[in-house]
Amino acid sequence: MAFLLAGVMASGCGSTPTLQAATTELQKDLYRLQADRFFKNPLTKLKIVERPDKDLPCDKDKFQRVFRATAEYGPKTSDLDSDLDRAQTVMENTLSQALHYEMSYDLSQMDWLDARLVEGRKDTPGITVKVVVVPESPMWRLVAKTDCLPRS
Repeated sequence: MAFLLAGVMASGCGSTPTLQAATTELQKDLYRLQADRFFKNPLTKLKIVERPDKDLPCDKDKFQRVFRATAEYGPKTSDLDSDLDRAQTVMENTLSQALHYEMSYDLSQMDWLDARLVEGRKDTPGITVKVVVVPESPMWRLVAKTDCLPRS
């Protein structure tokens, strides 16, 4: 009996995410972003550039899905560095709190004068999000991708 239980537990732990599971989560992220209080404001000009509705081949019998969006961040001031820092913080908070990504932080960005990069990850089901924060319009440029995964 213990042998059967150990076998069942081991097989459940070794399962890899599927494209279907990752796509479902990516779709939820898209809807969460659109429903977010901040991004629902018409002044943010949230624009979905690419929806995650096509399988993109990335390896033998593996595919990924991508969603891209752009948005604006509030009125700009004469202090570009502070504008970028505030926009970065808002995006990090949105991704971690509303969309539930585990954020990675690169403190060397504090020295960057013209951009910021926000990165987050959901290991299960296998999604990475990257947002480039730049001073020109659109200020936020988001790309979320599933890992290169089998369909089922």
